[in-house]
Amino acid sequence: MGARPLLNRRLDGLGTTIFAEMSALATATGAINLGQGFPDTDGPESVREAAVRALRDGRGNQYPPGPGIPELRTAISDHQRHFYGLNLDPDTEVLVTAGATEAIAASMLALLEPGDEVIAFEPFYDSYAACIAMAGAKQVPLTLRAPSFRPDLDELRAMITPRTRLLLLNTPHNPTGMVLTPDEESAIAALAVECNLLVVTDEVYEHLVYEGTHHPIAALPGMRERTVSISSAGKTFSFTGWKVGWAMADAPLIAAVRTAKQYLTYVSAGPFQYAIAEALRLPDAYFDTFRADLQHKRDLLGSGLRTAGFEVYQPQGTYFITTDIAPFGEKDAYAFCRSLPERCGVVAVPNSVFYDDPDIGRTQVRFAFCKRTTVLQEAVDRLGRLTR
Repeated sequence: MGARPLLNRRLDGLGTTIFAEMSALATATGAINLGQGFPDTDGPESVREAAVRALRDGRGNQYPPGPGIPELRTAISDHQRHFYGLNLDPDTEVLVTAGATEAIAASMLALLEPGDEVIAFEPFYDSYAACIAMAGAKQVPLTLRAPSFRPDLDELRAMITPRTRLLLLNTPHNPTGMVLTPDEESAIAALAVECNLLVVTDEVYEHLVYEGTHHPIAALPGMRERTVSISSAGKTFSFTGWKVGWAMADAPLIAAVRTAKQYLTYVSAGPFQYAIAEALRLPDAYFDTFRADLQHKRDLLGSGLRTAGFEVYQPQGTYFITTDIAPFGEKDAYAFCRSLPERCGVVAVPNSVFYDDPDIGRTQVRFAFCKRTTVLQEAVDRLGRLTR
């Protein structure tokens, strides 16, 4: 085989994800896992029963249609109309994917060519870098800086070059919890139109906004024909293992994304697609209650982290809290997170892995609060040991 590395050089340095590493550490030590963002309880019983019904009735047990079952595509279209006033043709403008992660991967593989540049908010969800690298493109980070993590729009304009092909947005933003304002979105949209850029926007936390409001950028003037909007069921309905996501865009864009997607999984989650079609038609009260519950948990964990001595950056959305460990005299978030299970029986994730330049987030640590209240309270009690 010679001296050539086995791993494609485009993926050099990506290795095992931080979520797998920290979740394994939680399992090995018995620590409370506030690292990986998955709930510790299932979503609505009616939705789970809908999946059981589909299995028993033989719906989705064989290959579903490549773009997704019609019932789910129609439910996604109706959801966008109900919440945002967006009208989508479920047959040509909606594509069901294996979670939002596949939707992002298919979008990058379909829309990018080697040499293209993609401007993305930093810190960024780790799959972004991998998907851009696999497409042969270059990620150009627009750094969101503490404490507000607002995007610098002047800096964004200065970063655009003739090689810039696409803006990869994430709002509500993981890991910082930043939610773009209408003014920020309007400015970004105007820039995209002026420079003729494509936009891919990850909106999986759309129903978890505690301050402000989620506004899909696709609804703004000139954006419909250039934007791929991505969301999923995992975060909204607490069935992350089902991996049901979707991409939405004008028909030509969806056709391009579908071309790449069909050679990834082709189809997935057959019976679960029927269940999520029902979930998307839950009454508004479900979404309101779910958001209020997570907001209460955000406030519980945030208060506990402040008491324990962390600097806490209050998130406007998502179910993560970014903190700074500098008040403890700590200088390395990765080392801190590796030692945290032994010190107090809690697992978190170092934000440094979400930056191209790890030094920018060297002292930032992310905690997930999508857990039972009793678990969060126990975690708060344990974290209190850090200052004893």
